[in-house]
Formats: sequence, C-alpha cells, structure tokens
Amino acid sequence: MIEDMKVKRLHCIGLLLAALTTGLFAPAARADAAPWPSIGPDGGDARRFAFDPRDPGRIYLGTTDSWIYVSTDGGSSWARLARLPGRENLVIDSLVVDRSDPRTLYAGVYVADQTGGGIFVSHDRGQAWSEAPGMRGQPVFALAQAPSRPAVLVAGTLNGVYETVDQGQHWRAISPPGSKEVHEVQSVAIDPFDPQTIYAGTWHLPWKTTDGGANWKSISTGLIDDSDVFSIIVDRSRPSVLFASACSGIYRTDDYAGTFRKIQGIPSTARRTRVLMMDPADRNTVYAGTTEGLYKTVDGGDNWTRTTGPDVIVNDVYVDPRNPKHILLATDRSGVLASEDAGAGFIASNTGFSQRQVAALLPDVKTPGTLYAGVVNDKIYGGVFITTDFGRTWKQQSDGLAGRDVFELAQGADGTLLAGTSDGVYRWADGAWTEDDTVTGRLPMPAPPKPKKTSIVRGKRITHREPIRREPKLPVVKAIHGRVTALVADGATWYAATALGMFRSADDGATWEGPILGEPLPGVSAATSPYTAIAVAGDTAFAASRQGIMTSSNQGVIWQPIVYPSGLTAVNALAVTPDGAIWAGGREGLFISSNHGATWNPLKQLPVVDISSLAWDDALHRVILTSWQSTVIFAIDPGDKTWKWWNTGWTVRSVASVGDRLVAASQFSGVVVQPPPETSHAGGAAQTAQR
Repeated sequence: MIEDMKVKRLHCIGLLLAALTTGLFAPAARADAAPWPSIGPDGGDARRFAFDPRDPGRIYLGTTDSWIYVSTDGGSSWARLARLPGRENLVIDSLVVDRSDPRTLYAGVYVADQTGGGIFVSHDRGQAWSEAPGMRGQPVFALAQAPSRPAVLVAGTLNGVYETVDQGQHWRAISPPGSKEVHEVQSVAIDPFDPQTIYAGTWHLPWKTTDGGANWKSISTGLIDDSDVFSIIVDRSRPSVLFASACSGIYRTDDYAGTFRKIQGIPSTARRTRVLMMDPADRNTVYAGTTEGLYKTVDGGDNWTRTTGPDVIVNDVYVDPRNPKHILLATDRSGVLASEDAGAGFIASNTGFSQRQVAALLPDVKTPGTLYAGVVNDKIYGGVFITTDFGRTWKQQSDGLAGRDVFELAQGADGTLLAGTSDGVYRWADGAWTEDDTVTGRLPMPAPPKPKKTSIVRGKRITHREPIRREPKLPVVKAIHGRVTALVADGATWYAATALGMFRSADDGATWEGPILGEPLPGVSAATSPYTAIAVAGDTAFAASRQGIMTSSNQGVIWQPIVYPSGLTAVNALAVTPDGAIWAGGREGLFISSNHGATWNPLKQLPVVDISSLAWDDALHRVILTSWQSTVIFAIDPGDKTWKWWNTGWTVRSVASVGDRLVAASQFSGVVVQPPPETSHAGGAAQTAQR
C-alpha cells in the first residue's frame, strides 16, 4: 500500500511537472511563449554549417543542444532559429540544404552518449521540424545529398549506411544487415555524377559501393590499418580525386579510391582531422580542420600550412562560393571564427551565438547592471565573463585562471571577486586572478558531548557515561586544491567547500584554516562524501554533504551535526530564510526545518523534485528554486508556502534578481533573462487544488 501511494504521488508529480513545462497551467495566450532570450556570453561549441545554394549569405549552424542558428549576413551575426523537438541534448553534426528546394533542410543528429538520434526535416527554411520516422533513434554522424539527383540522400549511422530516394520521406538500409565491417559510419560522400557510387568512412577504414549498396568493397589500400575515417570529399570536377581524413593522417587518391597515399606536412599531433573542405573555385586548395588548428594546402596536398593557433579545435569549415577568401570555422569552445583573407587570420564572429555552459552567475553587489558568469568546459576560452550593460556586451576576464573551469562565484563586502574553480579558490586583483588558497592552520575539532545512558539496577536508576567518540585526526593541508563545490563570502568570513572538506577564512581571505570539517557521519570521509552546499545567515552557517548536515552558530569555529531530512538521499542545495528556517533540496524534493534541524517537513505540494539550487532573494522576499527536471523557476513565500513561477524554456542551474527582472544560468545556452514585461504565475496548495 505504501509503495502504491509513493508511485501514485510520483505519477501526480510527473503530471504536474509536465503541465508546468508545457505551459498547460499558463493562460492560452502564453502557451507557446518563447524561451527566455539568451544574453551571452557569446561563443561556445559550434558543430556544423550549411548554406543556401541560392543565397550563400544565409548560413545555418548546428550545435550540441538541439538548437539551430541562422545568419543572413554571411556569418557576421547569428540568431536562434529553432530547437529540434524531443530532447535538449541532440548534437547536430550534419546539416544539408536541399539544392533543388532551399526551403527544405535536413538535420542528422545523435545524443552525446550515442544512445539515440535521428534525422529531422524542415520545409520552411528551418522554422519547424519533424522527425523522419524511418530513422528514429538512429545515431546519425554523417549526411550527404547526391549532387546529380537531389532526391537521394545518404546517412551514416552506428548501424550502417541508410538511403532515401524521395527527399527523406522513406529510408532503407543499403549496407549489409548485421555487417561487421560497414557499420559505425562516421563519414559519407557521393560521386558528383553517379548517385549509385557512395563512399562510407567507418571507425575502421573506408568502404565503397558502385551499385547503390548492393555490394560493398574495402578501399583501404594505402591506409594504415584500422584508421577511423572522419571525412571524405570528392573533387566535383574530377571524381577520380578524393581526400580522406583519418586518425592516422590525411590521404589522397587519384584513381577512384583504388589506392591512397598519405599526405605529408601535417604533424602527427594534429592528425585527428575532423573535416576536409575544398575551395569551390580552386580544387588544389583544401582546408583541413583538425583538433590542433586549421591547415591549408594550395598545391593539392603536397604542402600544408597551419593558419590558426594549435588551441583551435575545428569541427567544420565554410568557404563562401561567391568569395573564397571569406572563411568561417565552427569550433569547440571558441564558437565561430571568421577570415577575410583566405584563412591567413581569424577573428571571433559570435554576435548572437551563445552556447556557453554557465555554472555560476553573480550580480555585482555595488554596480547595477554588472553581471559575472562562470563558465565550464571552455578551457582558455572560458573562465569568467563580465558584462556592465546587462548582457549587451561581454568581456572575458580570465587572465591567471589558465583554462580552469569556474563552478562558483562570490563577492566580499568590499567588492572583492572570488572564483571557485576546478583547482582551488582564486581572487581577482590588479587585472588578473591569483590563487587565494594558502592554508595557514587548522581549527580544532570539538569533541562531541558525552552521551548518557540510563538503566534500572535493583530498583534504582543508574546513569552511565558512554565512551567519547573523537573525530579522527584531519590531514595537514597547505593549500586548497581540487574542485570547489561551494563558496560563500559573508562579511569578513569566507567559506569554501572542496573534496578535501570545508575551509574557512576570518580575514577576507588573507589566511585560510582547514579543513574545519572532517567526517559528515561516523566512518564517512569528506573525500567520499564531499560537502556540496553552504548557507550562511549572520553568525549561523550550515554545510551539507551527500550524507550529513553540519551547523555552526559562531561563524564556523565550532560545528555540530543536525538531523538529516528523512526521505532525502542527498542534499544538493541549502538556503536559510530571515526567520531562521533551513531549506534543503535534493533528488526527492524540498524539505524545510523551522527548529534548527531538529525535524524536517517536505513541501509535498511542490510539483517538482531533483532540486538543483536554492537561494533567498531579498528583492522578491522569497526562496528561489530550480530543478534539473524542469524549465520552471519557483519563488516560494516562506510564510504560507505559496509560490510564483516562470517557465524559462531552459534547464537552468541558478537564478538571481537584477532590478525588476530575473536572470538565470542555463546549462548550455549562456545567461538567459526574463523578458519584460513578463509576469509570474501563482501556485501553492490552494491554487493547485483549484486547478
């Protein structure tokens, strides 16, 4: 019976969550409201280009989170066009604009873990998309259209090669069923004059068919054995000439892939060439986009020159057919790079394009309109970004971080900016970040009070003193290293949580002491159950790990455990309201204690679980909450537990108030902002019952 009740409750929560995220609870006029707009920082991961053959200045760009962008000015600026339906994590690694009907577009996609994917088709220049039923669930890594017969397209998937002869309406496998060779297809190419001749590059050498897939032949002569073939291109004027890129280098053939010869000139460290692109005006000019920059040859591959730095990871190359000196690169981390001199030099061209993974968001405490964003997974192109005009422009402020990810941001009372990184705490000073993590000492761990036990002996009550369990000796730490999981600056007292435990500074970061907390529970080390959340209100501080919650009433000098919320398996977020109540959120939902952790009560009416962030918002006088399973932000009244809510359209990590608007850190699309004059919707126990 209890298990049935739990299932029914989870089912109801799921229905409420679906209603919230699809706009069912919103007025009809707002049912199809667009996601909150992204305001940057510009840049991030760009995957694949495609352009309108009748208007080459109209360029489409695929991303890693289901979004397609469009540029109408040759890549100078970008705008979000559409998000492919179904999932938020589709990698759009293949884009094709139909040569016979540029209103028709095809997108081949896969999920990052390669468990799903498919092909999507649009007939209105990318505004609306539908999934091709015959390819549903297929991870698609490559897609090509036959130059001589536009109705024919070929797709490369994990399972093999597929073909459509009716512009994507129906698909069939043309590689041998269950083949142990023609599968895990990374690249495809079609002969410019014969649509029956198809090339397929797999994770283990290339293959060729000249009869539309009835028979396949290995074309590995001259290639190093077991080469992953990332890209194949065919000379459109001389189809006997092909170039193929593999993990073992770049190869050329002049006899329809009868024999390949390895092209020299590209160092082995850059041999993972993700894309090859031939200049449409000069077949001897070929660009090779590698994991260590862009290479170029002007003599058919005999000699190569790198034209970018080695830190540029190139996913795709666009060469303007009207002006081959105009080159665009789609890159990891640095977004779109543009050249107007045939690749001799590049500059960022990311206006309107934001695919940043923002892990931390901080409004400046002293300057309205100034925001800081901490970015992960972008190495030297990431770190910290600052805007002083509410997102109209951003500037990278990462000198000294050396490519470290930034997971936390905090600001001292005097305006000092702190960054919690993948390797310690950093302070912004004199135009650069410097390590702020020298540990000068350790605070003593107080012994827990001696427990008492009573028993009746010969009719008399006897009190026994139990042995005292002392904390184990803490390791000597000279510096705060490792990923910072929480960072709070409260007056002169700062707190940092890491895999080594909790650290504390009582002098604005001049010196740190720690680890000040060791075991969250007896026998459980901080390394295996790190502290993940900190909440501070005046002298009182709380620190939560995966398996315990500790509290201090004297600014972190002495800590004691409190009761862990029953029913919560892990605490992801903590907040303290002005009335002293503690709010804890995790996978099973939201729990509240009004008696300093002695007892906890779940907020059962809340229609979301898997809480990702909690924060007290002074402007709204409410607790702001986000969930990993919803695109809805909740602002909960601590008194009557009713809430306001906004559907952002994004999965967001955290939220903050800036003036009369909310801003949020999205998982893949930078900082998103509440559009004016958007209003909230009401919710709570009474409102939910009425609906």
